[in-house]
Amino acid sequence: MKSPRRLLAGVIAGVVVIAAVGWGLSTRLRSPADEAARRAAPRPSLVTAAVERRKLVSTVVTSGTLEYGSPRPISLAGVVGGPAGDPAGDASGLQRATRAPRKGRIKEGSVLMEVNGRPVFALRGSVPMHRTIAPGSKGADVRQLQRALRRLGFGGPLTGVFDRATIAAVTRMYTRKGYEAQQPKLADRQAYDTLRKAVQTARETLATEKQALDQGRDVLPLKVKLDNAEADMTSAKRALQKAEERRLTPEDETKLAAADTAVRAAEEKLAAAEQALEEARTRPDPGPTATPTSGPTSGSTPTSGTSVVAATQPPADTGLLRMRVENARADLAAAREARGRVLEEARQARAKRLEELRKAVRTAKEALVTARQALRQARQLTPTRLKVAGAEKDVAAARSMLDEYARTYGTSVPPGEVVFLPTLPARVQKVSVKAGQRVEDEVATVTSSSFMVTGSVEAAESELLRAGMEATIEIDTGRTYRATLTAVGDQAKVPGVEEPSEGAVPILLTPTKGKGLKAGTAVTARVTVGATEEPVLVVPVAAVITSADGKARVRVEYEPDRTKDVEVRTGLTADGNVEVTGALKEGDRVVVSGG
Repeated sequence: MKSPRRLLAGVIAGVVVIAAVGWGLSTRLRSPADEAARRAAPRPSLVTAAVERRKLVSTVVTSGTLEYGSPRPISLAGVVGGPAGDPAGDASGLQRATRAPRKGRIKEGSVLMEVNGRPVFALRGSVPMHRTIAPGSKGADVRQLQRALRRLGFGGPLTGVFDRATIAAVTRMYTRKGYEAQQPKLADRQAYDTLRKAVQTARETLATEKQALDQGRDVLPLKVKLDNAEADMTSAKRALQKAEERRLTPEDETKLAAADTAVRAAEEKLAAAEQALEEARTRPDPGPTATPTSGPTSGSTPTSGTSVVAATQPPADTGLLRMRVENARADLAAAREARGRVLEEARQARAKRLEELRKAVRTAKEALVTARQALRQARQLTPTRLKVAGAEKDVAAARSMLDEYARTYGTSVPPGEVVFLPTLPARVQKVSVKAGQRVEDEVATVTSSSFMVTGSVEAAESELLRAGMEATIEIDTGRTYRATLTAVGDQAKVPGVEEPSEGAVPILLTPTKGKGLKAGTAVTARVTVGATEEPVLVVPVAAVITSADGKARVRVEYEPDRTKDVEVRTGLTADGNVEVTGALKEGDRVVVSGG
């Protein structure tokens, strides 16, 4: 007999089995309505995103390679040194590199390379070397060379003319580097000597023809007559000059001396007469005087007692003295008048003599002009004159050719011995010729000392870019550097760099600083095309809907699966988000898709 506990367990197990079978059957047995409902798509739910407040920065991203900037291929503008057969050229006449360019930094005044043992200088300038700069050359290239010489400390003017002072400065530059400035080539020296000898020969021929002309029978008498006329002219001028320099003749001087003696004698006589008259007028008048006697004297008549003899002095007679004074004055006046006549006669004689000499000069001049004209006419009529005229033309032509050649003869700068670069210092990035090779085309490629990044963007993105925009470059270590967008489009094309694929636009960026950067490094560049100054409300671009009226709206979920339209104004777009303003706040949920 089974126990009650086992019986209860069996009953429960049976009930469970029956229930399980019923549930299994119920899951398999459905009505058509239930089956259709089960197969229908579930009700779509809304996909939303939160409204955020943050700064928005719009960038254009591209990848590129870090290289030194402004690559420029270098070719020599012409020959270096002299041609074949000249000491400065090689035997074959080829331009061969005797020292190739070296990679690395070059500065102004450096010797870039050697060709046929001659230097090729690197100087700063924008005008390319295109000709031989020879003595007398003028132009912008000469002024550019003069500026470089002054920067390098070799002095010289800034006239734009390749003159002696500039040649001296060029010579100092070559000497400083251990070279000799280019002197005239062998062919030039031979040409100069030939022209010089041509002038000398033409002059000798002219002298011979002139001598033949002067010694001709038809002109020799006229030549003698001309010589005599020239001698007469010289003599007449000399006589006139002497007469003009001397106022008195020797005879006139003798007469004047005699007249001067007579005047002095009359002056002395007058002075003596006047003195005698003056003394007579000033002499005192004496009274009577008595002389006692003590006895008789011989020859006297004796008287009785003592006798007294009375004596008196007669008064002075001045009438005669006055007459002498008047006569002396008259004599002096006559002597002075006679001296005046001597001077007047000398003056008249000199004037007459000068007039005669001047007339003689005029006569001699007329005779000289007549003699010259006669000789000139005779020479023009003689056949020898044609030879003289031809010889004179030959001398003028030879002299003109020599002068023209001499203006460019001397120390020069051959076109291949200077390479002008827009910016120095620079770097030799690529060497295109080796020592011993012929120099024909490109010799090297130089770059600036600063880095550049070349890349490309889609055409649509290029419309957003402008030169001068700020950018960043990121290297593989994650470190970033500030940069500037330098060029977009054709201006960003760099020689030697492969052009971008069709539809892409090249861009060029320049790092602000080059420290820590290495050429050849792959970088990621980001150009900032726009940024907000302060944090702004942003939503995904997909959340913005443009209505039929042209206004932008977003759908805001205010309750689960319930939305409302909110009109907004859009601003900067970046990284899939857009700046919006309107009746929104941070944290609102906007519908991106669904519903």
